[in-house]
Amino acid sequence: MTENKLTYAEAMAEVERIVAKLRSGDMSIDELTAAVRRATELIGECRKHLTTTEAEVERLINPEA
Repeated sequence: MTENKLTYAEAMAEVERIVAKLRSGDMSIDELTAAVRRATELIGECRKHLTTTEAEVERLINPEA
């Protein structure tokens, strides 16, 4: 996974760069596996951020729950 914690925005920006490079056709087949692996890691980090944020917001809205 990532060694330095990225913010949600940083992770999404990197995913967007990877996707743009894939769409442009500017990625060699040799880079493809590493790029897809990295994008998958980043998406996992984004999901963690979203899950954590959702739980925190829910806790703030419904403190007795």
